[in-house]
Amino acid sequence: MTDRDAIDVRAITEAEIPVWIRALNTGFLRSPAVAEAEIRDRSSYILPERTLAAFDAGRCVATFRSFPQELTAVGGTPLPADAISNVTVTATHRRRGLLTRMMATDLAAAKERGDVVATLIAAEYPIYGRYGFGPATSTAEWTIEVPRTGLDRRWSGPADGGRIDLVDAEDVRKTGPELHERLRRAQPGAVSRDERWWQINTGVLQLDSSAWTEPFYAVYRSAAGEVEGLVSYESDDTWHDKQPHNTVDVNWLIAVTPTAERALWQYLCSIDWITKVKTGWRAPDDLLPQFLPDPRAARITTQSDWLWVRILDVVRALEARTYGGTGTLVLEVTDRDGLSAGRYRLDAGPDGASCAPTTQDAELTLDVSELASLWLGDESAVRLVALGRIREERAGAGSVADALLRTSRRPWCPDIF
Repeated sequence: MTDRDAIDVRAITEAEIPVWIRALNTGFLRSPAVAEAEIRDRSSYILPERTLAAFDAGRCVATFRSFPQELTAVGGTPLPADAISNVTVTATHRRRGLLTRMMATDLAAAKERGDVVATLIAAEYPIYGRYGFGPATSTAEWTIEVPRTGLDRRWSGPADGGRIDLVDAEDVRKTGPELHERLRRAQPGAVSRDERWWQINTGVLQLDSSAWTEPFYAVYRSAAGEVEGLVSYESDDTWHDKQPHNTVDVNWLIAVTPTAERALWQYLCSIDWITKVKTGWRAPDDLLPQFLPDPRAARITTQSDWLWVRILDVVRALEARTYGGTGTLVLEVTDRDGLSAGRYRLDAGPDGASCAPTTQDAELTLDVSELASLWLGDESAVRLVALGRIREERAGAGSVADALLRTSRRPWCPDIF
């Protein structure tokens, strides 16, 4: 028996949650100590049958968890997704195939359940491509130098008849979930949020009460009184030579209209004593810079891949989304794990799409990970051809793919999980 065979990879029991948490904390370089509050919290929401671990001589040395999620496809259709999180392998047990075994177990179960895709936020870029995941959305963070914006610091409210009010956490829990539902139904790449998300982000659920600082919450209401935007933010208190140098840190901002989005950013830039606004994670093509008289006042400080997608059902994934143009494309999809491999004919148009296995000659050959990067419309097939990551079997097929798959606005996932 090899060392690999001696390591048991399986779902945990409820009694093993504490040792699983200890291995999780170790993998993420946190103190391995396990607090009772964390055990109670994890036990309240993790699904033991979807919480995997590797045990070597009884010691937990790797962790993996998945949970149900919905992901919004282009056009607004929510699809069942297998959301993956809490992936670690203890440093003493790397390069033994433990992640491969856990991933294979989870993806096979997701395929059997009928999940269309799997999703994750990758801490490290090189890991997940070998399991069929591809970067499907990007994110950006801006820092706004408020004095350079050109905005009128005497601004006292929206000029469109709407209004902005400070609200408390209870108000956010009442209005936030419905507002987010409106946003995610219209935003390709957005994912569902459960009640626990709102409890954590409004202070109801606190694992460590000393770590929670209540933020400010502001709501934008249209002239008709409808809630169209919410922002959560914090501020420091920094002065130099009797001059304020305070920074607003945005925890999250959601808006379902450009008007609401503009009003909330203008509000944040008009707060007395604030000289800098850090936007938090935003869409890569966010409208923010163009809301400012001087767009250069908003400087990108972080830009990176964000949501990674693994397609489990090619037919359902391609039929679920909408298409701006009309055309036909035959794809040869390779998948070393065998979950989605095949040759598929896509017939797409503004009124709908059909996708089915075919024996016709392929026009594009690509790995399932590259299909994931194209599926939400963020990547260009022509670029991937140039990079040698997909292959044209018919000249010009990459341009046909772009005409069908690319979107006018980029997909975005506002969440981390």
